[in-house]
Amino acid sequence: MEFNNAFFNLFSIKNTVFEFMGQSVSSLEIISTITGLLCVFLAVKGKVANFWVGYLYNIFLFLLFLQARVYSSMLLQPISLAINFFGHYRWTHPKENEKDKNQQLKITIFNNGQRAVVMAIVIIFTFIWGYFLSRVDVWFPKLVPAPAKLPWLDAFIVGMVLMAQYLSAQKKLDCWFCWMIANVLNMVLCFKAGLGIMPLVYAAYLVLAVGGFIMWLNMYKKQDK
Repeated sequence: MEFNNAFFNLFSIKNTVFEFMGQSVSSLEIISTITGLLCVFLAVKGKVANFWVGYLYNIFLFLLFLQARVYSSMLLQPISLAINFFGHYRWTHPKENEKDKNQQLKITIFNNGQRAVVMAIVIIFTFIWGYFLSRVDVWFPKLVPAPAKLPWLDAFIVGMVLMAQYLSAQKKLDCWFCWMIANVLNMVLCFKAGLGIMPLVYAAYLVLAVGGFIMWLNMYKKQDK
């Protein structure tokens, strides 16, 4: 019984390990932080192993956002998991004309017209999902007993993260710009939601995203030589 309690406490945001800037930091936040940073680091290096770590990261974030009542980001995780499976397959099973010298998916880049389409999709998604989030506690009071925090910001972040993940799965250099925007906004959202250490985590993700863009750009320039 004591083992079970210790196990469940490990994945609870109420299990405070320390306080940071007046906000408690849970063991679940720490586990999510370590897993997430490792996942992004491997992605920056272009390693397929980032997907294996990403599967665990999706699970930990689902539990984290569920308990913090950030419902949109919580519901994002099963979708992210599916995109991870898709990306894992795409990176390791490219078509013949998509292969780099290591026989993996090549890095490609969008033109301005394609970038405009990407932003339009994100904006349309934000309006639809943001409205749903702003009403979800009214429509489903038994499932969602409290209103979502910052639903419109949450919806835009979800749209940007989903787009970033899809572009990452396709190994598009442009994915890093989406990650940069999402990370900045996630810093704000997590601070407002009372997740003490997560804003710093997303700041680290932002640094990694900048590094990822630089590294992928260099790989893009060299891959056909």
